[in-house]
Amino acid sequence: MEHCLSPRTDREHDFYLLDSPDWVNVIPLTSDEQVILVKQFRFGTKDFCLEIPGGMLDGGDTPSQAASLELLEETGYGGEEPILLGIVHPNPAIHTNRCYTYLIRNVTFHNLPQQDSTEDIEVKTVPLAEIPRLIREGQITHALVIAAFYWLFSSSLFPSFPKI
Repeated sequence: MEHCLSPRTDREHDFYLLDSPDWVNVIPLTSDEQVILVKQFRFGTKDFCLEIPGGMLDGGDTPSQAASLELLEETGYGGEEPILLGIVHPNPAIHTNRCYTYLIRNVTFHNLPQQDSTEDIEVKTVPLAEIPRLIREGQITHALVIAAFYWLFSSSLFPSFPKI
């Protein structure tokens, strides 16, 4: 809990904040425009969620380094240098951190994934062109994943996709 002053009224209020390291997520794309996704159990919803690889920054890694590491650890894939697509605040009402979204192109399988003890991940490959439909149909519901694809489809990297 933290005491904060309202910028509008100058009155003090108590707020519950979640201090968390910054996060990173990665859109891994093969040379033939297949996205490497992960289907993973999430304890908050007590259900499986279709997502892109991602995680917390730790050990002094830069966001770019963390993007490459998370991709390799969760999927066994690696690729070119990460390209920063955008940064969001996951929930600025209660979280103090940021989430960096990267694109990693020309990914190929390198080795078996090295999942954490709390991860239950199945790696899936989906054509990039199918992503908007998966979002519309509610098969992709993770807000940070939807934000990541917003960054991708809004960028100049894929001019053939309609701008969101």
